[in-house]
Amino acid sequence: MFSNDLSTATETVTFRGPRADRNPGSSVSWQSAMKHAIRSGEELCRYVGIDPETAGVLENRFPTFVPRELANRIKRGDPSDPILRQVLPVTNETVEAAGFVSDPVGDLNASQTGGVLHKYHGRALIVTHGACAVHCRYCFRREFPYSELNAQKSKWAPALDYIRNDATIEEVLLSGGDPLTLSDASLAGLIDELADIEHVQRVRLHTRLPIVIPQRVTSELLNLLGGTRLGVWMVIHANHSQEFDAAVDASIKRLRSEGVTVLNQSVLLAGINDDADTLIELSKTLINRGVQPYYLHQLDKVRGASHFWVSPQEGRQLVQQMRESLPGYAVPTYVVEEAGEPSKTPIVS
Repeated sequence: MFSNDLSTATETVTFRGPRADRNPGSSVSWQSAMKHAIRSGEELCRYVGIDPETAGVLENRFPTFVPRELANRIKRGDPSDPILRQVLPVTNETVEAAGFVSDPVGDLNASQTGGVLHKYHGRALIVTHGACAVHCRYCFRREFPYSELNAQKSKWAPALDYIRNDATIEEVLLSGGDPLTLSDASLAGLIDELADIEHVQRVRLHTRLPIVIPQRVTSELLNLLGGTRLGVWMVIHANHSQEFDAAVDASIKRLRSEGVTVLNQSVLLAGINDDADTLIELSKTLINRGVQPYYLHQLDKVRGASHFWVSPQEGRQLVQQMRESLPGYAVPTYVVEEAGEPSKTPIVS
């Protein structure tokens, strides 16, 4: 399960979100933001002014974790808010739906030594550790055994040896959990080690931090990302345009100024972004900030998330409407990840 133990802060960044009534001009480190995150559904409901019973709150094995920086973007008094629905634990998570399982994408079968997942040719993924900056209720790794399978536990050596011994691996993905919940020193050490492996050319970080706690994009982080010989790609995870505010915009601008290529992947989620107007607005929000819409994922069928399901037939119709309204570069590739397949599988009309 997830763990959110963190190292000491190295930089404080001023954060002024649009909801100053609940976060009045705060200056907090990203570690402090993690430390003071909301940790129960009832607390989150109180914070955004809704009744827990009306919202159907029910805590379960997958704990609640929502930073206040993200909660400040939730519309007060609205139980249907698209950010709230992504993070609030509800009774629907107890539904046992056919086909929804603990490991829907075959991570365990792809697991190698030292927290490495190796599914696709030329790429390997390092499960850095189990900490995340927000617990998304549709997370496909909500039951992943992080205590056993994470690279930090063994101080990176077995993972690095695996990658060093396979010359076909040109790109290393850092995932988790969230790799940006590592300290700058730990992350820098890992990236430096990867840069010393001659056949590794690129590092890709999959992260929610620039969205949910934008002050994570510190000067130290920018220096380490801009100072490596590796090509640096960052995939942020945003599902709705409401997740963006001035602080998020600034974090993305800082990343791009250091030459980091920023992509976005979304998940198609019932009641959150399953209409064309919402998806079109998200793509416009992304491209206007220099972020490339990369993937729109079909929901991974993880146990506890069946209430987010949107059929592929509906998804295809939505993507077609996006194509009719947006330039081609603004339309993400609609894909599903199927266990055992050699790549993500496009869902085409």
